[in-house]
Amino acid sequence: MGVMLLLGIVASRWRRPQDIHNLEEWGVGGRAFGNWTTWFLLGGSMYSAYTFVAVPALTYGVGALGFFAVSFATITTPLSFVYSTRAWSVAHRHGFLSPGEFSAARFGSRALGAAVAVTGIVATMPYIAVQLASLRAVLQTVGMPGEWPLLAAVTVISLSTFRSGLRAPALLSIAKDVLLGWVVVAALLVVAMSGGWGETFRKAGEHFAATPSKTDGLLLGGSMGQTAYLTLVIGSALSIFAYPHALTTMLAAKDRATVQRNAAALPIYCMVLGLMAMLGFFALSQGVAPVGRDLNTIMPQMFQQLFPAWSAGIALAAFGIAALIPAAVMSIAAANAFTRSIYRAYLHPAATPAQEARVSRWTSLVVKLGAVGCILLLDPAFSVDMQLIGGVIILQTVPAAFLGLMTGWFHRLALIAGMVAGLGVGLVQLYDIPQLGAGGIVVKAHFGGSITTIDGIPVYVGIVALLVNLAVVVFGTIVLRLLGVRTGRDATRPDDYDADADDPMVKRLETLLDGLPSNPAGVHAAGRGQRYPY
Repeated sequence: MGVMLLLGIVASRWRRPQDIHNLEEWGVGGRAFGNWTTWFLLGGSMYSAYTFVAVPALTYGVGALGFFAVSFATITTPLSFVYSTRAWSVAHRHGFLSPGEFSAARFGSRALGAAVAVTGIVATMPYIAVQLASLRAVLQTVGMPGEWPLLAAVTVISLSTFRSGLRAPALLSIAKDVLLGWVVVAALLVVAMSGGWGETFRKAGEHFAATPSKTDGLLLGGSMGQTAYLTLVIGSALSIFAYPHALTTMLAAKDRATVQRNAAALPIYCMVLGLMAMLGFFALSQGVAPVGRDLNTIMPQMFQQLFPAWSAGIALAAFGIAALIPAAVMSIAAANAFTRSIYRAYLHPAATPAQEARVSRWTSLVVKLGAVGCILLLDPAFSVDMQLIGGVIILQTVPAAFLGLMTGWFHRLALIAGMVAGLGVGLVQLYDIPQLGAGGIVVKAHFGGSITTIDGIPVYVGIVALLVNLAVVVFGTIVLRLLGVRTGRDATRPDDYDADADDPMVKRLETLLDGLPSNPAGVHAAGRGQRYPY
């Protein structure tokens, strides 16, 4: 693990360009990653410790409900094929680096762009916290409890991204997937040698049947559990596109074909996610117990107890790196959002590329520290809940950042009003959700989860807040248009959303990281200081 972190620090020398001290190079790797680099980076950032630690912990604790992650990942695949290509084209033609920057240009409003950026940054912190909580679980398993080992690991990955930008997690993702390949094979071997999946499900079913809870089990608990499951799936599938890091990984690709190939191959990761979810049942069947009350330690504990020491070491190192890579990508994406939508838009419009890169470097450190704060303040029963809480927040940017790729009909003021309304409803509901312990005892009065009840029906808070948001946006747009309130100027054109790498207007750098010939004639000025009239 130490060798891999060192690899991240020296990643700035990997196919080094003439100048890495600009946001195009530091923040999106020169927009020129090829098929394999994009594939590993996408897997490293989107299928993270959430997949390998948090999801098995959830299935271990509540059973079938934890499989919502598999369903939403499956839905995400075809949506990504459409969304990512359109986002790649318009971002490369105009030089966008974040959803906020696109929203500002699409709807002609700097204020909207800043609101999307701030919301994205705040929502990203709990998501990073999921990764750090998983890393803490690995460290606890190997006998390093407390916060100082976690802070030390965060410091090391912060140094690597501060120096190398997106290249550090891209290079680490390749090595991480090699290790995780062994983890998957080893897990299948141990399950087969322990009686197979039939025995696993039988013992897990007996465990859930003996618990006092009515919400856990191998099957969803009737229509009530199905409603919670369905809303979690829909909300998570939509929210993943609005996170800044989802756009960052795709913007690093060199052309639309690279984006499409990677989107088409995502079901491979979905199958791995399903396997990891079932390992939560396997841990139950083998009597694996967490360290203390931290269910995130279930997967590290299972490997430590059931595998040979050398194999467990490989698995634990892979889990640790799987936590640090997405934390790095997410912090870079959040930093890009701040730099382009707030720093350059309001504080320093004449910022040079080097100044932008410097601000993003320091902002990425602040975002990581904010994530550590989320761990200490929220501390939910399941680390997945931190991601779901972040999902409630980021879902409120869906009308501007996601639906905006399909239509420019919404009014900018209605989008801002809808976002405020959705955030207000979502945060109030999250505040009122208690964390329940064994026997239904209230462990914590506020921010204890992300499932609320409406007329006795459990639903994901994010969906409720998003529906309020959309109602305000649609109604507000109709009213504002009837009143003749001026809309913002759309700085994009319909053909922007279909542009490819051979388009002379597409923004490209002169030096491509994957060794292709340079294309000076294809440089577009929009990415280097162009200002839109909003």
